[in-house]
Amino acid sequence: MKRLLDRGVCLIGCGFMGQALLRSWMADGVPAETFFVRDPRPSAWLTGQTGVHINEPFPEGPGAIVIATRPPDVDEVLPTLKAYGGGETLILSIAASKPISLFEENFPDGTPVIRAMPNLPATVGAAITAYVANKHLREEQKELFIRLMSCVGSLVEMPQEDLLPIVTALSGAGPAYVFAMAEAFAAAGLELGLPEDLAHELAIRTVAGAGRMLAQPNADATGFRVAVTSKGGTTEAGMLEFMADENGIQDLVKRTVEAAAIRCGELSGLQQRPASSEFRVVRD
Repeated sequence: MKRLLDRGVCLIGCGFMGQALLRSWMADGVPAETFFVRDPRPSAWLTGQTGVHINEPFPEGPGAIVIATRPPDVDEVLPTLKAYGGGETLILSIAASKPISLFEENFPDGTPVIRAMPNLPATVGAAITAYVANKHLREEQKELFIRLMSCVGSLVEMPQEDLLPIVTALSGAGPAYVFAMAEAFAAAGLELGLPEDLAHELAIRTVAGAGRMLAQPNADATGFRVAVTSKGGTTEAGMLEFMADENGIQDLVKRTVEAAAIRCGELSGLQQRPASSEFRVVRD
């Protein structure tokens, strides 16, 4: 793995997620000189990183190329990278909805490709990243991938690529649903009479605190919910509405994730198969 790092890691796209990755890699002790970043509009933060190669030619045989562009830009980027295919360089894509087959079509046979789906908490080192690799991945390249992506959180290896649209809809888009929930809590408090600033603070702190509880080892969401819901109490009164059989939270979330998964499947061209229980948490 050190040999691959020494050959350089190239990052294409240094927006919100790309910056989170680069920041975490350097914080983990990887020298700034290891990284070659290609971005048409480098941020002030990026240009301030001494040692990082910004919009310079990539090394001849980098250890990995990480594609972190917006999905619509991937088709333009791939033709410029064909010379790096063949097996020596790992191609890692975190571009949502872009299937492995697209990369295999654009690179010579034998090119190792990993498709990964980190989520927004990567910016605070708390991501959950699901990934799948093609058959050409070598062990040392997998070790490099784990080193790079475990810097921003936990990893889950998926048994088949056609589960990734569901993953994208659940954990990839999931932070947006949680943020929307916090907004809804704040709006309800405001409408019922709380001052706006107080409603906002209570909503944010409640969601953040519950998240910290769930992040504990062996956390049990159902157990926590039952423990706080006393028979005949305040929480139970609210939960009767929140978890109603029709139009309750479970029905809403199922429809939400299903709609997002269908759209992701359409964009990636993957057909959803019955779910498999075969997955592996690589780091937690």
